[in-house]
Amino acid sequence: MNETTSSAAVDGLAQGGDSLLGLAMLGKTAAALALIIAILLGLSAWLKRRGGGFHGQQSRLKVVGSTAVGQRERVVVVQVQDRWLVLGVGGGQVNRLDSLPAPTDEATPAQPDAPQGDSFGERLGQALKANLGRRER
Repeated sequence: MNETTSSAAVDGLAQGGDSLLGLAMLGKTAAALALIIAILLGLSAWLKRRGGGFHGQQSRLKVVGSTAVGQRERVVVVQVQDRWLVLGVGGGQVNRLDSLPAPTDEATPAQPDAPQGDSFGERLGQALKANLGRRER
């Protein structure tokens, strides 16, 4: 009876040991996964703090201004290096409306004698025609 009891105890310990071994492996795997996630989050924060640009370059794209012309449509002026692009954005599409040389200074003075239309579309059309006329000279 003593042998059967000790044999049963050894079998019970062996099964418990397998269970403990499985828990230990699960714990090591969870710890390794947590370490990898911590490293990725740390690198992400470091890149955001660094500026996020490649090789420290500043962004060459700058949104100068935008205005809504409908519920989902916008006219956006974007500066790319030394050019201004007038873009129509809406319906999942981006269309280039015009391309202008960027002014040398940031603030361009408003022209008080420029003709004003009743709507934004008319004023935009007049401004584009005026800018195209300047470029052709």
